[in-house]
Order: sequence, then C-alpha cells, then structure tokens
Amino acid sequence: MNADQFGQVLEAADQLTLEEQEMLMDILRRRIIERRRKEIAQDILEARHAFEQNNVCPATPDELMREILS
Repeated sequence: MNADQFGQVLEAADQLTLEEQEMLMDILRRRIIERRRKEIAQDILEARHAFEQNNVCPATPDELMREILS
C-alpha cells in the first residue's frame, strides 16, 4: 500500500461514526493478532524443520545475546 492509499483509508475512517471506528479498530486488532499467530506458527515449523535436519547448533543464552547484539 502506498502513502496515497493509506491516506485514503484514513480519510474513509474519519467518515465513520465513533462507534464504527471502534468496531474497525477491534476488527483490525483481531486480524493483526491472527496474522502474528500465523507468523509465529510458521517460524516454529521452520525451526522444527531446521532442527530435524540438524541445521542448528546448541548455544547458551549468553552466546545468543552476543550474536544478536553484534
């Protein structure tokens, strides 16, 4: 979505009543939660597959933090 489309969506939302805007927020919030759940589930599947293929190596929490922060 480009900036123009995003602006149009915001303008359309401004035309809604306060109650409709609240309903829209609730719907969007639920959709975002569901989308994140699906992403997490996909990450888990990929991690399991990597583990099953022995494509992972054990690491301590300190080692992981050093890698993340580097």
